[in-house]
Amino acid sequence: MKEVLLTMQGLQFDQRMEDADKVEIVTVGDYYKKNNKHYVIYEEVIEGFTQATKNRLKFSEGMLELTRNGLINVHMVFEENKKNMTSYNTPFGQILIGIDTKKIQIAEQEDDIVVDVDYALDVNYEFLSDCHIKIHICSKENSSFSLC
Repeated sequence: MKEVLLTMQGLQFDQRMEDADKVEIVTVGDYYKKNNKHYVIYEEVIEGFTQATKNRLKFSEGMLELTRNGLINVHMVFEENKKNMTSYNTPFGQILIGIDTKKIQIAEQEDDIVVDVDYALDVNYEFLSDCHIKIHICSKENSSFSLC
């Protein structure tokens, strides 16, 4: 297991594909690889709350899973060319979301991994937006923060 810097950037496009909402998270986490699957474990504190949410990313060719436990509870599965449904539990209530994954691309180098995911998101069976997530994982010991 090694300590890594994790940058997650998310873009959510409106139905006209004109405006995009951008969200970015930069944090420290732990990385390991087991049985040809990559794992990153990190914690996140949501603004206005003191309770941390524990997150686990698990990914391999054509598949990404995000499991969150704490203030937010969800198990999101992104599988290339497949739609998955899940219940997204927040402090404000529960939402049924659909994740229709179009593409998952993984670029792996020594001490550096980039994961790109394109998917359509729906809420309660209604299309909400097309989305893109970019996850950049780099070794904390071999990179400066600015490289990640």
